[in-house]
Amino acid sequence: MSQLVKLENYISRYQQDPFHYPSQYIRLKQENWKHLLDVWKQEQNQILLETPDVEYHLFDKWRKRFAKRTETDVIEESSLILPQNEEQLKQYFLDSLFNFQLKWASSTISQMSFLDRDYFDDFTLKYLLQRFPDTYLFMYKPIFKLKNAEIETDIVLIAPFEVLIIKIVEFPLGETVIAEDDRSWLKEEKNIRSKFMSPLISLKRSDKLIRSILNHKEIDMPVKKVVLSRTNKIEFHLEPYQTEFIDKDHHEDWVQSQRQTNAPLKHNQLKVLDALLTFSDTVSFSRPEWQATDSDDFSFE
Repeated sequence: MSQLVKLENYISRYQQDPFHYPSQYIRLKQENWKHLLDVWKQEQNQILLETPDVEYHLFDKWRKRFAKRTETDVIEESSLILPQNEEQLKQYFLDSLFNFQLKWASSTISQMSFLDRDYFDDFTLKYLLQRFPDTYLFMYKPIFKLKNAEIETDIVLIAPFEVLIIKIVEFPLGETVIAEDDRSWLKEEKNIRSKFMSPLISLKRSDKLIRSILNHKEIDMPVKKVVLSRTNKIEFHLEPYQTEFIDKDHHEDWVQSQRQTNAPLKHNQLKVLDALLTFSDTVSFSRPEWQATDSDDFSFE
């Protein structure tokens, strides 16, 4: 599960120490998955000794065990349904991590931002976080501040060996996207065509900003633009320089190729994260003292 390192202009835990928190997240994830899997296996063994009508009783024991978790645990009991197999358990774990990541992307020990509750149901964000490896760092709808100007960019993915700037272009199933020029593209359904603004416009603007920051910090990292559609076919004659079109026919293969990248976190990758966070806009306020000591704050220091 990839990491949400910046969300809009919210305060992010990663801003405190970009070189520490990415590896801290991976370690916590691994520890908590092992702990959860062990408890689940114990519960499954207990089921063999119990009758079917005691499922709630079993989950109650499950819940109480996790009630004793330390403040570094990230598991939350969001359902009274005991996962029946390991695949269900993995999804339960990923959903819990998703909620946890939203906390890390909107608060620190002493500061917090007003988190839009719609993000808990943002399926695009959940897709990005749950389909990519732990070492992939996402900036979702990030807002940068350069020369007192606030600039929102497309999605930024900091992978171990490259930076991907992603523009998601999706229409109802059955429509085909036709790549035209830099200014306008077409969508077509049942031979009826209509124009829409080319995604290359915002991608080029985002690309220029990201490159300017990396050049300013003298960081050498390849930057590529991606137009991504999980629901539509993209017709085109030629992909622009350093740009890739990923449509519904190639989407799954592209995701799998990213998942097979088993590279660990790279120092240059973390330098990129540090540079981009330095120029990110942040709006936050001090947390009340009683919140700062709450166990749900997940203090990892």
